[in-house]
Amino acid sequence: MNPTEHPPDTPAPEPADAAARPGPDRCLEVDGLSVSYRAGGGEIPAVRGVSFDLEPGSKLGVAGESGCGKSTVALALLRLLPRSARISGRVLLDGEDVLDMRWGRLRAVRWAGASIVFQGAMHSLNPVQRVGDQIAEPLLVHGGAAPAQARSQVVELLEQVGLPAWRERSYPHELSGGQRQRAMIAMALACRPRLIIADEPTTALDVMIQAQILRLIDELVTGRDISMLMISHDLSVLAETCDRLAVMYAGRIVEEGPADAVFAAARHPYGAALSAAFPRVGDPASRRAPRGLPGDPPDPAELPSGCSFRPRCPEVQERCSEVDPVLWPAGPGRTAACVQVLPPEQDTRPPPGRDRASETTGE
Repeated sequence: MNPTEHPPDTPAPEPADAAARPGPDRCLEVDGLSVSYRAGGGEIPAVRGVSFDLEPGSKLGVAGESGCGKSTVALALLRLLPRSARISGRVLLDGEDVLDMRWGRLRAVRWAGASIVFQGAMHSLNPVQRVGDQIAEPLLVHGGAAPAQARSQVVELLEQVGLPAWRERSYPHELSGGQRQRAMIAMALACRPRLIIADEPTTALDVMIQAQILRLIDELVTGRDISMLMISHDLSVLAETCDRLAVMYAGRIVEEGPADAVFAAARHPYGAALSAAFPRVGDPASRRAPRGLPGDPPDPAELPSGCSFRPRCPEVQERCSEVDPVLWPAGPGRTAACVQVLPPEQDTRPPPGRDRASETTGE
C-alpha cells in the first residue's frame, strides 16, 4: 500500500494485533462521508454524504459510471487520498473512526485490519521488486513475522490464489494480467484482515480470466469470513458476487438494496439504466438488445439544480428540478433517492437517525 507520506517524526506503527481487536456487530460503518478537492479558487465535491454499513462476513458492491465517486470512497476509507482532499464524516472500522486515527494507529490498521486490492495491478506492484518480496512486506511490517516464517506464508498464499510457489521469484512484468491480480489478492490476504476493499479488481482482464478472479475472490473471502467492499462499473458482476448493492451517481448513493433485487428491478431510473446496459445471456424472457444511456455524468463543479440525474433521466418529472431527493424506503430492505419513492411532502433533509456532525481534513 502506498499511502500519502507522513511526517518523519511520526511514531512507529502500533503492533498489528492492535488492529485485530474484537469489534462491534458491524465491521464497517460509513456515516455522511464527503470528499472534496481543492482546485483553483474553491473546492470540487467528489463524494457527497455517503452512508452505508457492512456486517462481518458480508459483501457490498458499489456500482456506477466513471467519475461517480466510487474509487474516491474506497481510498477515503483508509485515508489514501492526496493532501488536496478534504474529508468529513465518519468511517468506523470495528467501531474506531479511521478519520480520527493517529498515524501510528492508522498504519497498524492498514493491511492487518483492512486491506485493498487496487485497480490495475501492473501499476500497483513495484516493477523492480520480486513478487514474493512484495507479498512478504505486509507480513514483516504489520504481521510481525520472522523472515523465514514470512517466506513460508508467501508460498502458501501463492498456492491459495492459484499461482505456483516458484512465481515468488518473478517480477511483475513476467506475469500475465490475471497472475498479477492474483498476486495482489495474495498480498491483500496476507495479514488476515477483517475487511477487503476491491477497487475494480478485474479491469482490463478478458472475460474468462475475469470470471476466474471473481470466483477466487468470492471463495477466499467467504471461506475466511472476511467482509468485502467491491467497486465496479459492471452491475452484473456485483449482482453475482455481492449480497447487497449500492448505486452511486454524481458522488451520492442513489439506490441501495439486495444485489439481485436491484439488478433485476431497480427503483431508481439510473440503476435501471445500468441494469439495462447488460445483456441477459440465456434468459429467454429478455430478448431485447442492451440499451445505452445518453449523455454524461455532470461536472462535479457544476451540478444541476434539483436531482443530479435529471438531465439524463428518461422518467423526469417537473418536481425533479426543485427537489434534491434523499434515500427513502423503496421496498423491503431497499432505499432509493428519487421523487417516485419520495413522499410529496418530504423536503431534502435526510431521515432522522444519522449523525453527520463529525469532520476531519484529509491528510
